[in-house]
Amino acid sequence: MKKQAKLLFEKAVDSLILSISHFNNPWDRGRKEAVLILLDRAFELLLKAIILHKGGKIREAYERETIGHEKCVRKCISQPEVKCLTEEQGLTIQIINSFRDAAQHDIVELSEQELYMYSQAGVTLFRDLLRQEFKEELTSYMPERVLPVSTEPPRDLHTMVEADFKEIQKLLKTNSRRQIEAKSKLKSLAIVEASLEGIRSQPDEFELRKMVRDVRDGKSWQDIFPGVASLQLETTGSGINVDIRITKKEGDAVHLVPEGTPGATVLAVKRVNELDYYSLGAQKLADKVGLTMYKLLALVWHLKLQKSDEYFKIIKIGSQIHKRYSQKAYAAVVAALENIDMEEVVKKYKNR
Repeated sequence: MKKQAKLLFEKAVDSLILSISHFNNPWDRGRKEAVLILLDRAFELLLKAIILHKGGKIREAYERETIGHEKCVRKCISQPEVKCLTEEQGLTIQIINSFRDAAQHDIVELSEQELYMYSQAGVTLFRDLLRQEFKEELTSYMPERVLPVSTEPPRDLHTMVEADFKEIQKLLKTNSRRQIEAKSKLKSLAIVEASLEGIRSQPDEFELRKMVRDVRDGKSWQDIFPGVASLQLETTGSGINVDIRITKKEGDAVHLVPEGTPGATVLAVKRVNELDYYSLGAQKLADKVGLTMYKLLALVWHLKLQKSDEYFKIIKIGSQIHKRYSQKAYAAVVAALENIDMEEVVKKYKNR
């Protein structure tokens, strides 16, 4: 394993162990927030280690910082050279990340069963990735007993949601103070639903009030949260060796939105046809910006556009290879031409 990948790998395992440790703490102050924040960090560092291990890059050209959480997941789902996640595995990471976002920047209220379910699903996926990508066992870094422990582990997601929803209905029939608690429970379901709909945000007060009205009007939780209704748990084993994986029923719970949509979650950003995203060949790009092919290639080299998948990708269709550029590449070239000395660029390109 490469040195940087190894360091990231070790830090990822450290974060996972700390997350599990906080889960099993006998006190609750800050416990749920710490579990979610550390579990989310564990996945970001692990995915970066995998990308480097597979020969990919975690730093874009001209960028001082490494790529963020969403870009890591997107690479690991869609880039063939570093692909290590299925969409359903990405869904687990996305849900954990959405809860972490709420825990870090606002307030999130998860039931103990919900926290266990997402934590155990995260540990299961982390262990799967260790086996798949590094041929390592999680038990090499911690004893088997060091796993999330619950006195009432959920065996069925819909049964758990149904119980929570009945509690919400009951709370809404009581005084206003208990209704605040009902809104908090609705909020946790709304975060998962928003993640599946391609919205990276928490429900505001207006949206929560609408959900309350829907509950009072007799709507079922399946009607209010259709995305959540499309999820299910795949549970195997028992006791310490329990595995939980979040999967989808038939039909796509993830909505498709264009790349770059403000607030879109990772899983919502799916390039249905990569040729639509990388829509420009070199000649077409040269014609659009008014350069000869040689000058365009010199500028592409100077700007290092081919080093970033935001701008360039080699797409294979059968035996044919297509070198394609995105609209972002076009924008970058146009911006550069406003204040760059092309003669100097061409001279450096010739002497490269």
